[in-house]
Amino acid sequence: MTTQNYTLLLRQLESILSPETDPVANMANTAAVLFNGLPDLNWAGFYVLRGTELVLGPFQGKPACVRIPLGKGVCGTAAQTGHTQRVADVHQFKGHIACDSASNSEIVIPIFKAGRVWGVLDIDSPLPARFSETDQLYLEKAVTLFEQHTTL
Repeated sequence: MTTQNYTLLLRQLESILSPETDPVANMANTAAVLFNGLPDLNWAGFYVLRGTELVLGPFQGKPACVRIPLGKGVCGTAAQTGHTQRVADVHQFKGHIACDSASNSEIVIPIFKAGRVWGVLDIDSPLPARFSETDQLYLEKAVTLFEQHTTL
């Protein structure tokens, strides 16, 4: 996706998120905007940190794993480390959790509240190496918008 397309997508997100502060509403709309606005995805959604595990939040796509322990899989690793995980081939990722066997690549961006991980944005694709550095940059900006407009 081009930077111009991402700029438009971020504007759309800003207009949807800015009047609302509820986390569930903002997670639902963010997942919908990303799932419908980005090509070649099969899942986009959120996991929220509850104690030592991530719990499924609003998403778009097939049913997903409900609970993921910290440090397990791509989502659990992103939450534990506090760093974005961009994985070109999920089948090569140690401890990968295969919620949908059609997923081949994944990007997970941590969400912060008061300097601590609150949850993650998880996006999967059936294409190998679907997510580029540009995707990472703009999806991290999307998470920043979510953090700024949501009461976490």
